[in-house]
Amino acid sequence: MKDDIQFLKDLQGELKTQENDGQASPRFWVIRDYRVVPTHEEYGMQRTMYWHNDGDHTEFETLENLKEFLTDYYLEDDEQGELKEILEDESTTFDDLWNFAETYLNDDGYFNEVPVKEESFIVPDTMFLTKKEAKRHLETNHYHYTSKAHTYAMTAWRAPKVERLLKILGTFDWNKIEEIAEEKSFFLNAYVEKVMNE
Repeated sequence: MKDDIQFLKDLQGELKTQENDGQASPRFWVIRDYRVVPTHEEYGMQRTMYWHNDGDHTEFETLENLKEFLTDYYLEDDEQGELKEILEDESTTFDDLWNFAETYLNDDGYFNEVPVKEESFIVPDTMFLTKKEAKRHLETNHYHYTSKAHTYAMTAWRAPKVERLLKILGTFDWNKIEEIAEEKSFFLNAYVEKVMNE
């Protein structure tokens, strides 16, 4: 019980002194991360994503990525030498090579492109009472998140039970509880000793 009371005292201290990140009480922390999602060209498009998907998804971000992929998977079947010619041409741009792939190598529809944008989202199943705990979680589990992931404070809006619980945790006199527990323990030990000696 002593360990539990100490835990509550430490938590109370942390709740009273931590940053609020601009959120009203009652507040808690989650992990916020980012992902790329398809969009329409007129709705916040940030870039176009180019990829090949035949069951294995390969995204192309640079001319070199696309050249390497086409060399590895399509050059051997290039009977007319057209692919080899465009690959060796130093003036070939990404768009030139992509248009060639879409026009001449896309019989199965594996080459695709889509406008995308980056959006933030709250990572499911994350909820922390303190920012420190959220940061520690992010540090020890970074491999589950992108490099942009961060702690994010939220308000438990219209949640009276959460508000009451956090108020109790933040204001309750845990020292008094500890004193009472010690007194009861003292009297209980004295009673047990008396009974044993009779």
